[in-house]
Formats: sequence, C-alpha cells, structure tokens
Amino acid sequence: MTNIPVTTWSLEQTAPTDLLPAAAPEGDVRIVRAEVASPEFSRFLYASVGGDIRWTDRLRWTYAQWQEHLERPAVESWVAYERGTPAGYVELDPQDDGVVEIVYFGLIPAFRGRRIGGYLLSHGAARAWDLADRWPGRAQTKRVWLHTCSLDGEHAMDNYLRRGFTLFDTKVEEEAEVAAPGPWPGAFPA
Repeated sequence: MTNIPVTTWSLEQTAPTDLLPAAAPEGDVRIVRAEVASPEFSRFLYASVGGDIRWTDRLRWTYAQWQEHLERPAVESWVAYERGTPAGYVELDPQDDGVVEIVYFGLIPAFRGRRIGGYLLSHGAARAWDLADRWPGRAQTKRVWLHTCSLDGEHAMDNYLRRGFTLFDTKVEEEAEVAAPGPWPGAFPA
C-alpha cells in the first residue's frame, strides 16, 4: 500500500462576530436540524457527502455506535435540502469549556457548485455559536473550530476562510492511500 502526504489545517472562530455569513442561494434551499437520532440517515449523509473525498473512519461503525454517538447530548446535525432533496450536512460536536467542533461538513457531489456550501457552513457555524440556547446547562460557546485536509474538496479551505475562520495549526503526515469508496460499493467512478 502506498503512503501519501496529507496536510491537515485546523481553523477557528473565537467570537460570534468572526462569522462572515454567505448569502442564501437562489431557489428552494432550506436547512433543518435532524432532531431524531437516525443511524440510517446519518450514515447515508456521511457516505454520500464523503464518499468521493475518502471519508472512511465511520464506515466501519455498527448501528449501535451510530446510535450512541447521535444520542450524545447536544450533538447536532443540520441538513441542507434543495427542493426537498438532501444536499449536504454539518455536524456539531460540543466539547468541554464552551468549545464546539464542526466535525463534518460538506455537500453531496451533485449539489456542489450551487452556492449551497457557504450558506450551509454559515448556518452551521451560527448554530455552533448559539448551541447553549438549545441545550440548557451547556456553557456558552467561546470557540468554534474545525479541520480540513488536502484530501477534501478543492474549495473547502477558501469557504472556511471566507466565513471568517482563521488558521491556527497545520500538520503534514503520511497516510495510507485509500480509494474513495463512494456512497456505496461500486458507486464512485473508477
């Protein structure tokens, strides 16, 4: 198996005023919180958004692991829909001391390039900043962070910077090269 260098960039916002929202795209685009823990739906989003950019870590998760993760207090998934069809999602994972990580964010390939990504990221970051309003007892958000890497979509870093995230760490590591699995076996073009 061949190893390849992968650069990982970590970015953050340290105040709600850091967020530079994108304009809403034209057409019928809505963003809705998935309030019912559904391993099937969450796995669909994960595999469909990340299948062509080598998201593989959760593909081995069992149903029980998905359920346990989704039922953690204040873990939220916000789903973008275009004309009623899921287009992408953003997953928020609150950590200690008012920190919220945007763990996953992206669009299903057919919906990229339609100006939905900036709008979804803006919405997700805003929901990270007001997470405590929906979860009594949680500390107010003091920091929102995420990471992206050189395997992600070509416009990912630019989108994060345009939404007001700033770089705070860069790492380069060798990783085993894996084929992009697609949303299901055999779906991604060779």
